[in-house]
Amino acid sequence: MDALKKEITAKSQKYRAYEVTTVFIGGGTPSIVKPQWIKELMELLSVCFTIAEDAEISMEMNPGTVAEESLAIYKAAGINRLSIGLQSAKDEELALLGRIHSFEEFLSAYTSARSMGFFNINVDLMSALPGQSLTSYRESLERVLSLSPPPEHISAYSLIVEEGTPFYDAYEKGELMLPSEEEERLMYEETEKMLREHGFYRYEISNYAKKGYECKHNVGYWRRENYVGFGLGAASMVENVRFSGETDLEAYLANPLKEAEETALSLEEQMEEFMFLGLRLIRGVEESTFCELFGKSVEEVYGEVLDKHVKNGLLCRTDGRIYLSHRGIDVSNYVMSDFLLS
Repeated sequence: MDALKKEITAKSQKYRAYEVTTVFIGGGTPSIVKPQWIKELMELLSVCFTIAEDAEISMEMNPGTVAEESLAIYKAAGINRLSIGLQSAKDEELALLGRIHSFEEFLSAYTSARSMGFFNINVDLMSALPGQSLTSYRESLERVLSLSPPPEHISAYSLIVEEGTPFYDAYEKGELMLPSEEEERLMYEETEKMLREHGFYRYEISNYAKKGYECKHNVGYWRRENYVGFGLGAASMVENVRFSGETDLEAYLANPLKEAEETALSLEEQMEEFMFLGLRLIRGVEESTFCELFGKSVEEVYGEVLDKHVKNGLLCRTDGRIYLSHRGIDVSNYVMSDFLLS
């Protein structure tokens, strides 16, 4: 935390001219540290940056690491949005995931957060978990939707078994029983159906919100707005230059002010990102914005790709917008890969 404070204090000098509209404390389990440290971190940010009065200030939270006193400190510090990592409402599925909390602990944390005055809460849910069935996944959704009041935002995504992890090793040995592709597909469809019926609308491939509660911070990523990250391995993108911090803990503690290696994005790379990040949003991308940013029409650059996917029913072009069709969302990676120019 001392190293982080040192880094923020020194590097924030570059960003004095910017107004901060969102802050996101996460990418791990920040609720595991002393709540006083989060308070001190927020105080430092308010000194080092110009933070908008209506800024969205989110913090990730593991239900097994929070007490009411902690939540009161977060609220007083200015945190106004919580992202709670539930993942599943089934204790046996949580155990297989290696989570440190139970559903009862989640309920306790959620109820406490509401009583402390948090009115903007996201709940993370995962599908395609080891041992999970369509029925058990539906029950998890139902339990979350029956919360009173229900969360304002739900992030719903499927488990990806990454190479080099214990899950991958177990999967390779046949020790990890995952749902079939067909079951995973049905879970995916059930998510959208149930959330829509309960007043959530899908604004991004894996994110659903009540109107007005979209995660502004994440939307900024998809729209390629400037963001700067602090801390171990934190990534940044400022004025079309990407850079990320030190990933080795000992090296970071020794020198938190080490300058990151920068990569200035070429015009082609900017256009690629504009399309494949922007298409994650259900609203898609604006053709006029593409033209304003890059001095070319989207037709000039991507005419063949657009024709192909519109013809195949995977993309739609209406009212100056390009967006994935319902079927296109299902194969979004395939569609987006076609927007790579090199």
